[in-house]
Amino acid sequence: MTDPRSLSIQDFSYSLPEERIAKYPLAERDASKLLIYKDGLITEDIYRNLSSHIPENSLLIFNNSKVVEARLLFQKPTGGVIEIFCLEPHERYADITTAMLQKEKILWQCLVGGASKWKPGQILEKKIKKQGEEIILKAKYIDKQAGSFIIELSWSDADLSFAEMLHHAGAIPLPPYIKRVPEESDKERYQTVYAHTDGSVAAPTAGLHFNDKIFGALKNKNIQNDFVTLHVGAGTFQPVKAETMLDHDMHTEWMDVSRSTIENILNNLDNNIIAIGTTSLRTIESLYWMGVKSLESIVVSHESMQLLQWEAYDLAKRNIAVKDALISLLKWMNKTKLERLISKTQILIVPGYEFKIVKGLITNFHQPQSTLLLLVAAFIGSGWKNVYDHALKNKFRFLSYGDGSLLWKS
Repeated sequence: MTDPRSLSIQDFSYSLPEERIAKYPLAERDASKLLIYKDGLITEDIYRNLSSHIPENSLLIFNNSKVVEARLLFQKPTGGVIEIFCLEPHERYADITTAMLQKEKILWQCLVGGASKWKPGQILEKKIKKQGEEIILKAKYIDKQAGSFIIELSWSDADLSFAEMLHHAGAIPLPPYIKRVPEESDKERYQTVYAHTDGSVAAPTAGLHFNDKIFGALKNKNIQNDFVTLHVGAGTFQPVKAETMLDHDMHTEWMDVSRSTIENILNNLDNNIIAIGTTSLRTIESLYWMGVKSLESIVVSHESMQLLQWEAYDLAKRNIAVKDALISLLKWMNKTKLERLISKTQILIVPGYEFKIVKGLITNFHQPQSTLLLLVAAFIGSGWKNVYDHALKNKFRFLSYGDGSLLWKS
C-alpha cells in the first residue's frame, strides 16, 4: 500500500464548475438530493426518505457544535473598514467553551482584513444595540503571529459572555466559495437544528439537511442518535497547497465527547455506526486512537491525549482491538474523574487509513484537492471518482448549501 504521506494531491482533483456550487439552501432542509453509494452501486433519493436507507438499530452520531457570528466589522475614524475574523481562543484558555463564557474581555486569535491600516496598540470601537441599550465593543491589536493576529476584545456590558456579545455584534461567516454577502436567513440556515455548543466558525454541513421529520422517522425505525462536539475551524476550507500530504499541515480542532457517548459507541460496535459529517467521523475515529494511547501509557496527561496529524498511522502498528481501546479510554476518564473528554485532534484521514469504528458516512460534496475529499476517498476507495462523476452529471448541488450522500465503507 502507498505510504499516506507520499500521496499526491493532484490525484484528488476534479473540475467543479462555479454554477454547481450552491449559493443558497433549498427552501426545505429535507428536500435536498441524496446519493447512496453501497458496494460500488449508486442510487438516488432525497433526505426526507433517509430512514429507508439505514438499517434499524443503527447509531447515528451528529456534531452539535454551533456556528458563532465570528465576523466583526469595525469602521476607523478615517472611514476605512477593518474586518476581524475570530478563529480560536488564545492558548491561555483551557478550551473553547471556557473562552466563550468569558466576560468583559478576551484574547482571540484572528484573521484581520485591512491589517496594514491598523497600528499595534490602536483601539477600534463599535457600537452595538441590545434591546435598546448601547454596548461599546473595543478591539486592540496586541500581536502578530504566523498567519494570524492576537486581538484583545473588550465590551462594556459586564453581564454578557463572549458568545452572547458575538451574537449581538457579529455576522455568520459563510464559506469563501459562497460569493455573496451573508443574509438574515443564513443565521438560521447555516446552523443545524440541533446546534448546541458555541465554537465553530463553519457549519458541520452534513447536518444542515436534518429536521424534526427526519428525526421522527429515524426514531420510528429504532435508529438511535447521539452527539459529539467538534468545533469546526477555518482550516476546514484550507486547500492543500503541498504536492504531497507529508508537507501539508493539517488544522487542529477542539473536540468534546461525554462519557455516556463513548459508552454508547462501545455498546453499538456490532451495529452500524454512521457519522453525520466528516467532523463527526474524525471525532469518533480520534476516540479510538486516544484509547490506544491510554492503553499504551502508564500515565497519560490531558496534553498528551491530543492526537497529532500522523499519529494514527504510527499507532496502527500496535493493532489494538476497538473494544479494548474504548474500555481503556473510559477507565482513564474514571481515573482522572472526567465526565467529558475535552481534547484536540489533528487527525488527517487519507487513503491508507484503516477505519476502526465508522461504517457509514453522510456528507456533502467537497472541494477538489481538499482534506475532506481525501477522507471520502479513504472511506470508499477509488469509487469516489464514480460518485463525483455521477453527482456532476446528474445536477447535484455542491459544497455547504448543496446536496449530499450516504456512503457505506468499502
